[in-house]
Amino acid sequence: MAVVSKESKKKVPVKTIRLKIGAGEATPKPPVGPALGQHGLNIQEFCKSFNAKTEHLEKGAPVKVLIDVYADRKFDFRVTKPVASYLLKKAAGVSKGSSSTGKGSPIATLSRAKLEEIASFKIDDMNAYDIASAARTLEGSARSLGIQIKD
Repeated sequence: MAVVSKESKKKVPVKTIRLKIGAGEATPKPPVGPALGQHGLNIQEFCKSFNAKTEHLEKGAPVKVLIDVYADRKFDFRVTKPVASYLLKKAAGVSKGSSSTGKGSPIATLSRAKLEEIASFKIDDMNAYDIASAARTLEGSARSLGIQIKD
């Protein structure tokens, strides 16, 4: 039987931290500072690398971040595309969703073509096998925001 050295073993994260941060807006203030500080991570290093990694996105677009924390206080992180509700509201031209969904007239309308465009952009981050199922998922999100989808 072969002996496996410590270097060849895959690093296993001891904790995964999930945050939602505006693209290019990571600062040591909450929620970033306290979430990383309690695990002894270098907050400033994370902020610089996160802001550099999200500079291609629209500044302030909310993105989900998954931070893998290792036992030696090192970390890796993955950034998803902007959240679906942000993309839907931006495409519909509204600043916030309806306060009473389904009980009156919709606050905005969105074409099916635009919905499928958002679905094709977002499909890598979704639990969907094809554009049609991703579009159906986004249609439900749009409905809960008070946005009507027109064919």
